[in-house]
Amino acid sequence: MKTIERYVFGSFLSSFMLAFLVLSFVLTISLMVQIVGYIMDGVPMSLVGEFCAVSLPETLQWSMPLALLVSSVLVFSRMSADSEIAAMRACGVNIVSVVKYPVMFAALCTLLGFWVNNEIVPRGHEVRRTLATRVSVETGLSVLEPGRIIDDFPKTKIYFSRKEGNWLHDLVVMDFSNPKVDRMITADKALVTQNGADINLELYHMTVDPVDAEHKTMARANRIVHTLKNAIRKTHYFKRTKDFRFRELLGKIRECRELAAKSEDATRRTFILRELSSLKVELNKRLVFAMASFCFVLVGIPLGIRSQRRESTIGMAISLAVSLGYYVVVMLMLSCEDKYMVYPWLLGWLPVVACLLLAGWQMRKHL
Repeated sequence: MKTIERYVFGSFLSSFMLAFLVLSFVLTISLMVQIVGYIMDGVPMSLVGEFCAVSLPETLQWSMPLALLVSSVLVFSRMSADSEIAAMRACGVNIVSVVKYPVMFAALCTLLGFWVNNEIVPRGHEVRRTLATRVSVETGLSVLEPGRIIDDFPKTKIYFSRKEGNWLHDLVVMDFSNPKVDRMITADKALVTQNGADINLELYHMTVDPVDAEHKTMARANRIVHTLKNAIRKTHYFKRTKDFRFRELLGKIRECRELAAKSEDATRRTFILRELSSLKVELNKRLVFAMASFCFVLVGIPLGIRSQRRESTIGMAISLAVSLGYYVVVMLMLSCEDKYMVYPWLLGWLPVVACLLLAGWQMRKHL
């Protein structure tokens, strides 16, 4: 690597790292708030750690392409404004050889983005959708907090003033399990234990009003056990299209193709083709999002060289316009995923084609 190429690539890399850190911080603010909320709710750290492990890398699909675009525009616009590009041309330096390392780095980021979009992001979708169920199962009695009405359990609301270990004091239970009558159960204290999916409340000095649908009177007892059936339920989770990893997605596409070819019923075949279209759209969307890193650098370098002003706000405005246009067009094209007759999985590649054509025209003009 020549000195001038090392200088350009070093400036590009340092600018990329700074932009990447800033964008990652901005994109993870809401995620951090959600993580703190889980910790304050008593979610086990193992679940919180798993949530962080799959959710934090997921921001790479947005922060990495945007950081590449911002760094390419800012670095080359600064070099153009400082007449460094003009000096290179005057000395006979080929500008294409200078920009090849940033382009190669963008290609590596594209491969990383492809892996993130097909392995990390689907895992993140699956974890977030199953987290609520897993929290209710694995935290068990830790969801019981004093001083608030707890409605996390089916057909039951619980309130108590304080908690000492597994002892609840000044307990009030609203029981809605019987459709014919709503019951209010009170107790001075209760020992709460978990038995599988059930929660047992061993009530002391309790009252129940009414007893049941046939007996509308209030009853008292010194000690009785009240069971909340299936209070902590673990539901079976079915994967959605966004949850499939790359090999699973390819397998589903292959399966739908075979079913569509064998199906003789027109209605069923239409349904299968729509599902196939949705699977293809998801696969191509991940590829298009990964290609954003490569496209943004190819567009950002000539746009930066073209800029003649020193202010970084111009570069940021250009970066915002390019990235916004890219992702908006992708979303618009992919919004018709069930309309398989217009090939939405191919329409999603329009921003990539547009970026490549724009980059080729600008590079030929300015490089």
